[in-house]
Amino acid sequence: MRDSLVMAGPTDEIISPAGTALLTEVERERAARFARESDRRDFIAAHILVRRCAAKVAGVPEDRLTLLQVCEYHGPGHGRPYLAEIPRLGVSLSHSRGYVCAAAGPGRIGVDAENVPPGPVDESLAAQFLAPAERPLVHDNEALIRLWVRKEALIKRGELTMDSLRGTDLSALPLDAPPHPRALRWEGRHLLEWRTGSGVAVCAVADHPITLG
Repeated sequence: MRDSLVMAGPTDEIISPAGTALLTEVERERAARFARESDRRDFIAAHILVRRCAAKVAGVPEDRLTLLQVCEYHGPGHGRPYLAEIPRLGVSLSHSRGYVCAAAGPGRIGVDAENVPPGPVDESLAAQFLAPAERPLVHDNEALIRLWVRKEALIKRGELTMDSLRGTDLSALPLDAPPHPRALRWEGRHLLEWRTGSGVAVCAVADHPITLG
């Protein structure tokens, strides 16, 4: 099993009838509940891409993989995703306004994508998750969302909860928008992050070095 892999791209380039056919009944039911067609397509594309990503890491065909999610509060289709056939392989997925990403690798892994909004810093969001040492460093939404996707990726790894966000200090990491995918280390974890030309900030966090495929 290779090191961690993250894949990403526009929804319209990833979604396909063949990929959609691989979704489980639970995934199809969740997709059908979206009120907006664009949100439904993002959901489907992300679930297609996470299979593609995991298949490359595991060296198996995509149609041999069953993606499951179980949450003790919300039931099937919610909670951290995993593969029925390879539960030890970590998988994660995210989508934001026409852009989707997925990650797979040994151990725990998380990926998050978020659109960077225009305008001044969203103070209500900042108050929810910034550590005291982080707030003086955040002067725009670019930096704010950069921190947000890092912490959200840590949540998806199962390391943080919404209640522990303010107690996690990532102020030692750079906050500028990387012109190219940037690899970072933080307390033994591997990060890979970038910003798309359309204004989406992305971050993946894994136990092993991450390759963008």
